[in-house]
Amino acid sequence: MDEDDFQAYEKEIQALEEEIRLLTEKYEDMRQESAFFSEEEILKAMKSLEEETEGETKGHESPSDLKAQLESLETNLSFLMEFTGFHFTSHSKKTVEKTQNRTVQKHTLSGKCYSIPFQLEFQLLEPQKDEKVSAVVSDLSIIMESREDSNVSKFVKRTEEHGDLITFFRSLSTYAEWYEHRRHTFLHFK
Repeated sequence: MDEDDFQAYEKEIQALEEEIRLLTEKYEDMRQESAFFSEEEILKAMKSLEEETEGETKGHESPSDLKAQLESLETNLSFLMEFTGFHFTSHSKKTVEKTQNRTVQKHTLSGKCYSIPFQLEFQLLEPQKDEKVSAVVSDLSIIMESREDSNVSKFVKRTEEHGDLITFFRSLSTYAEWYEHRRHTFLHFK
């Protein structure tokens, strides 16, 4: 066996080992997520999902009703996106921890508000339904395109420290709307 064949086989072995490692990690993540639920809980969830699905299909008599409902939802979504300026492009959620008392999920959300792109990463702690405490945001990380305005970076830093998503979305919407107005005005004078 010559040196070139040996190197080709080595590369193939390394690629296969990397693929095995990635698949093992994915399997462990899935197993960890499913380990939070007992077999009984899984069966109950499946049964309730089947009942909900049956109830939904009985409630809609024809595909035209479903199509009309879908068009209505799309119209409402379009209106909200136009009204707020937010266009979300992706969202992912991963369960980090699930116990009897609480659930911790990691969210990644990206999109644009008017012409300003943003990306958020945060953990959401959701207590069980019996508790009177609402969900808590932690480990908030905001990534935005750098702007000349230092007040924006100060605002982002302060929002990350406090973990206040509502204030972030409200302020970003207002700022981005007026940023667009300023941009259009300056283009008019050029």
